[in-house]
Amino acid sequence: MKITRFIEFGFRKIIPAPFTLAVLLSFLTMSMAFLYTGDGSTSSMINILKFWQEGMWDPALLVFAVQMMLILVLGHVLVLSRPMAWLTERLISLINGNTSAIIMVSVSTMLVAFFNWGLGLIFGAIMVRKIGEAAKERGFKINYPLIGAAGYSGLMIWHGGISGSAPLKVAEPGHVSGLFTGYKNESLVSSLPDAISTDTTIFADWNLIAFSIVLIIVPGLLWLLSKNTGFNTVDLPEKVKESKKSLKIEGAEKLDRSRWLKLIFGLLLFTAFFVSYSSDLFNGKLTPNMLNFFMLSGCILLHRSFHSFLKALDEAISGAAGILIQFPLYFGIMGIMKETGMVGDIAAFFSSIATETTLPLFTFLSAGLVNIFVPSGGGQWAIQGPIVLESAANLGIPLNKAVMAFAYGDQLTNMLQPFWALPLLAITKLNAKDILPYTFILMLGGAVVYICTLLLI
Repeated sequence: MKITRFIEFGFRKIIPAPFTLAVLLSFLTMSMAFLYTGDGSTSSMINILKFWQEGMWDPALLVFAVQMMLILVLGHVLVLSRPMAWLTERLISLINGNTSAIIMVSVSTMLVAFFNWGLGLIFGAIMVRKIGEAAKERGFKINYPLIGAAGYSGLMIWHGGISGSAPLKVAEPGHVSGLFTGYKNESLVSSLPDAISTDTTIFADWNLIAFSIVLIIVPGLLWLLSKNTGFNTVDLPEKVKESKKSLKIEGAEKLDRSRWLKLIFGLLLFTAFFVSYSSDLFNGKLTPNMLNFFMLSGCILLHRSFHSFLKALDEAISGAAGILIQFPLYFGIMGIMKETGMVGDIAAFFSSIATETTLPLFTFLSAGLVNIFVPSGGGQWAIQGPIVLESAANLGIPLNKAVMAFAYGDQLTNMLQPFWALPLLAITKLNAKDILPYTFILMLGGAVVYICTLLLI
């Protein structure tokens, strides 16, 4: 299709590396803040630079960054364990061509990402890499960048899933009112619920139906694209085979490779996990710390020894390095947008022209726009959440619908913003410009589903 070739050509010509994109977005945000919120003076620019610096090193955001990094790294380490490797190998053995690869990767990645976005992202990346290696070994043809886009598709459904930041936060008692601390309109605050249950957001029948439709549409779109783009592989390095030569293990090295020691420690971690989180777990409350504790326990138990765990850890950390250095840049952008009121201005503009029918759509669009500048669902909700809930309350729109409109918009433009694709790119050896033409088309397909959902519910 000519349109497909045009999109591919456009993205490959205009999209820089993700780090360069983060730098350019920083310059753009500063310029917009200076032009639209400043008074044109030197002191105004100095204040913007202060907001930028303070945002970069905000303690609460740095804690969030560590939590997100651990989700990615521990998820990667978990996928590299023997049981998970066995599972992925069984799945890869069923693939014999481009079509089966597209369906397998996209469907399995989105299913895993619905339960946890970090695990889904890494699972998808490992699947893509292993399919690339299998294609080279077994001689079947694939479009490797297209398969890479399928491996990233989990990030377009995550915020409506079990690890979605906004739906989980509003389900916490007191969070909704906490967003309005110091707010002068007491009647509005008193009318808000203490919490918004996940039964009305994540597990609402209309959200599950929307997810099911996306689960069908995404592989369908990728299959149609494969018919018009041909085959395109990446020259992956040869797999390094582990030497079977027995090593003489002496002294403290025996502890590093002891299966009993890792088993005892793993069981201790699991015991502490259930003692600390059993009540929250049975009540369906999930937090980043809970998830990381669970994955750390699983990593220790599923790897053969501490030596195996640490070896996988080295590989996982290198894959997430790009995200680590870019977090402060996006936090700086968030600091500027928050302190200058730009986020509020964007959301307030959409709210001011909205009606009861159109507000969910404008919330969806504004969340998607802000996500390009601030690719962090949790951080974005902290800034934009009060405006979303206030606008919905004023127009009499169900708050659960407003929360999910925000979640849909935030997750969808991940297909245009390559920040969270960095681990996948590192593992698969692809570039952002290789997968973005395809993920852009997935974004358009997903937009149709989510907009129809918001109009019909």
